[in-house]
Amino acid sequence: MDRSIHRPFEFVSNDVLGTTILLEAARKYSIDRFIMISTDEIYGPIKKGSFSEDAPFKPSSPYSASKAGADLICQSYYKTYGLPIITVRPSNNFGYMQFLEKLIPRFTVLALQNKKLPIFGNGSQKREWIYVLDCIKAIDLVIQKGKLGEAYNVGGGEKNDKTNLWITKFILEELRKPESLMEFVKDRPSHDVRYSINSSKIKRLGWKPEWTLENALKKTIQWYKNNHDYWYPFIKDKFIKR
Repeated sequence: MDRSIHRPFEFVSNDVLGTTILLEAARKYSIDRFIMISTDEIYGPIKKGSFSEDAPFKPSSPYSASKAGADLICQSYYKTYGLPIITVRPSNNFGYMQFLEKLIPRFTVLALQNKKLPIFGNGSQKREWIYVLDCIKAIDLVIQKGKLGEAYNVGGGEKNDKTNLWITKFILEELRKPESLMEFVKDRPSHDVRYSINSSKIKRLGWKPEWTLENALKKTIQWYKNNHDYWYPFIKDKFIKR
């Protein structure tokens, strides 16, 4: 998200043009399945309730707008060329080996170094978190049983609907670090307050999250704690250390 605000053209180029190039290659070689990984952010924010797959797109940032464009390009290739496309729209993924610009790994490695954790605004922004292994199982199920031309929301559910502040405090408590490491900073532009998606459609195929948020977070935090050699080379990136 932050990178797209600073370099929007790159995201439009990669997500829209890049997806179109892949679609053309898929059409040329007559592939059996094309799985588009979209995002819940294409729907925009929602104060109460959850978005279903037929909700209109209202993206707020260059990132979410470029993903919405890629999503729509895929829909057009299904309708125009009959390309066997299925779209997956996940909520916020997290887990081990995630790149450090994301909230959970970034705050974990900053806390491990006793550095300040910069929280946008008051930290009240809510996201529907999902552990990466649950998301992978959903994608695999969609490959096997998903209907061509359809989109499937994949979210962690209401229990995983947590604020950035809640996530931050959980990380600090798990690492036994003081809350004084929290630093509230100016909010970023177009920072949506809450995302939430209805995943009942994919649940009808037989999927459900297996990991609780707390257990998955503990496992993830512990991985970063035990794998210093993995993340240390990346800490000089300006989107991580700032």
